[in-house]
Amino acid sequence: MKPVSQEANNPLGYRKVSRLLTGYAIPCIISMLVTALYNIVDQIFIGQGVGVLGNAATNIAFPLSTTCTAIALLLGIGGASNFSLELGAGRKDDAAKSAGNAITMMAVCGIALFVIVTIFLTPMLKFFGATDEVLPYSQTYTRITSIGFPFLIINTAISKLILADGSPKYSMTSMLVGAVINTILDPIFIFVFDMGMAGAALATIIGQIISFCISVKYAFHFHNITLTRKSFQLKYKYCRNIFALGASACFNQIAMTVTQIVMNNVLSYYGARSIYGSEIPLACAGIIIKVNMIFMALVIGISQGTQPIVGFNYGAKKYGRVKETYKLAVLSATLISILAFLCFQFFPRQIISIFGNGSETYFKFAERYFRIFLFLTFINGIQPVTSNFFTSIGKSVLGVFMSLTRQIIFLLPLFVIFPIFLGIDGVMYAGPIADAAAAVVCIYFLIREMRELTRLQKGLEEATPIA
Repeated sequence: MKPVSQEANNPLGYRKVSRLLTGYAIPCIISMLVTALYNIVDQIFIGQGVGVLGNAATNIAFPLSTTCTAIALLLGIGGASNFSLELGAGRKDDAAKSAGNAITMMAVCGIALFVIVTIFLTPMLKFFGATDEVLPYSQTYTRITSIGFPFLIINTAISKLILADGSPKYSMTSMLVGAVINTILDPIFIFVFDMGMAGAALATIIGQIISFCISVKYAFHFHNITLTRKSFQLKYKYCRNIFALGASACFNQIAMTVTQIVMNNVLSYYGARSIYGSEIPLACAGIIIKVNMIFMALVIGISQGTQPIVGFNYGAKKYGRVKETYKLAVLSATLISILAFLCFQFFPRQIISIFGNGSETYFKFAERYFRIFLFLTFINGIQPVTSNFFTSIGKSVLGVFMSLTRQIIFLLPLFVIFPIFLGIDGVMYAGPIADAAAAVVCIYFLIREMRELTRLQKGLEEATPIA
């Protein structure tokens, strides 16, 4: 009698792909949506309570939020990946030290970022593109939210360790509770107590602190390991592995941060030379980024959900299931992309109105920005799914390259070049051109990989003896 292989016992190798993808994607989508919700809720209530300058201020401060996310993904995904590898190899002590080292670095990085922002707040905000009118609002908001940076980084990162320990519901609960509290407190502080930007910032850090407390409580009760004092002592071996495994997840956030800083400065410079001024373009860009985060949260959640399915079946040489998983993920992401495209093209004013009122000039610019910058949204599901696909099959360098194509390789140079000839309109047209170029690159490498998978699949079928 032949022994039953691990592949045969693991549901990833035989369960219906659509069922697997649903099960793995939903927790990822919820996690991404909660992260987006924190930023969007603030933007909505600030827009309603403070106005255009408030919206512009949150856009100026947003690169710091993406910096926090980048650090959290670096340490969270890196720590969780190393934790899983050590645990899978039966090395529980090393798994505990991986988790402990990751948590120590989360705290150190969070506190360091808070100190840096506190010391260099004003020059930093000006570097991000703040004008004289927007700067006071950005200072008020960031001075308070920076207090929450250590809590935000630790909570976001430690949730990845909780997932790796086998508790996805606990991880989701910790993040959802904070987001709900933030949503409840925002209107109370902004409208009832008339605290404006300070109220929105205070609501944000209260939600983050509560989520932090829930997450840290779990750290004392991991299912598979026990953390001791020695677990938290930094060792080069564990830090190196954590950075190496988390780097690719961090790159996309860094790219977003760099791109947004450049975009804000370009909008501020060319906006001042247009009929709109600097503040209207900055406010509109902030709204568009936040709204687009909802769409991207769904797409990235789907792409992350494919990772264990694709990785397992590629390792098991079940190339047919690998292709099936990718095709289903791309189809799902494309359907979401088409729905987002229709909303952006046909209901831009209604979407913008959620974030507060403004002049007719403000609404006309915002509608035009929405329609042009997001014109090719319907193809934007391809890149994140394809990038994650290459990472999942072990081609991490190509995966990182795919994740950087739109933001760094195409969009960033276009933000600088196009406005020279087209003024502020150049920023709008840079979006769809970068989207198209990134999609072409992804499709080119994808076709090559699919042909290779087909070749490998045929080779296995020919090598398998007929019973």
